[in-house]
Amino acid sequence: MVSMRIQGGNVLANGHLVETDVEIDEGVIGAVGSDGGNGRCFDARGLYVLPGIVDIHADAFERQLMPRPGVAFPIDVALLESDRQAVSNGITTMYHGVTWSWEPGLRGADNARAVLNEIESLRPLLGADTRCHLRYETFNLDAEAEVADWLGDRRIGMLGFNDHMPGDKTPPRTRKVAEMAARAGLSNEDFLSLVERLRARADEVPEAIARLASAAKASATPLLSHDDMSPERRRWFRNLDCRLAEFPTTIETAQEATASGDDVVLGAPNVVRGGSHIGWICAADMIARGFCTILASDYYYPAPLLAAFRLAADGVVSLETAWTYVSERPAKAAGLDERGVIAPGRRADLVLVDASDARRPKAVATISSGNIVHLVEAGRLH
Repeated sequence: MVSMRIQGGNVLANGHLVETDVEIDEGVIGAVGSDGGNGRCFDARGLYVLPGIVDIHADAFERQLMPRPGVAFPIDVALLESDRQAVSNGITTMYHGVTWSWEPGLRGADNARAVLNEIESLRPLLGADTRCHLRYETFNLDAEAEVADWLGDRRIGMLGFNDHMPGDKTPPRTRKVAEMAARAGLSNEDFLSLVERLRARADEVPEAIARLASAAKASATPLLSHDDMSPERRRWFRNLDCRLAEFPTTIETAQEATASGDDVVLGAPNVVRGGSHIGWICAADMIARGFCTILASDYYYPAPLLAAFRLAADGVVSLETAWTYVSERPAKAAGLDERGVIAPGRRADLVLVDASDARRPKAVATISSGNIVHLVEAGRLH
């Protein structure tokens, strides 16, 4: 029995947009293009019917946890509010970027454990299929054994290697010592003292990364390297079977990654704003040159939806291609082959979009595993 029929929308299927119907049956797509059937009907005339957004790097929930330095809110409240924002912007699969750093406070051990526990506890209540992208700070050497246990227990959906240790050889934005100290709840002097103690263990970092990469491979957990600053650094991570480069800082690094078959993840806010907020590579330009394969919300949940339509409106790529950067490609990179496209037998994750104003598209309805989790025009549902 068909549980829902989406009628008359402009459906993205088989790489093309075509006006047709989509059947949903028990959480999966039953058919595309057939007529008749029972169940509820959703009038999608005038709307795009697109695969749900798969967001593999989203850390905007940190603003719900701590909207101002030192001002914290309960984790369950923050995650539930983040979920509402995500599904209202078409995100049906969410990888929260949970940072476990050597810093105390918002990105410390206790908070990382608590956020992961709450994600697992709240999962049945969340509209988006919600998972953990653990952003492991590579100088957080004392956490290695516990992270390996999490990998073995398959509690982590993706593992990213991050290095935000302040220093001459790290990206400029990580030198904001006062901001980092405030987030950690430390004075500048105590924060810098902590940095110096950890930097003395720098020789231990590469082997710890290699051990965790091996543990991730054993549990089939995709690996990401963050802020690669050179082709040589990207090759080093590739040798560990880390095949996703997120936010490479130079064109040469992104080019080397894609030439070797790696995925390159850039921020959808970069597309929406017309460039990087810290002066690094332009995502739209990288897409035009074939040096970017995936867009993620990063720090702004509305960005993937806006970015796909912005790319099409600006003539960078077609909408059909642009949408793959936020659905099909990230789904494949995450090993989620059952979603990311609209086809029979695939998970029924869909977003119905009103793009009458292409610069301001809005999600009229979001469907996750066949369930309507966001709806703003209830009169379309019969």
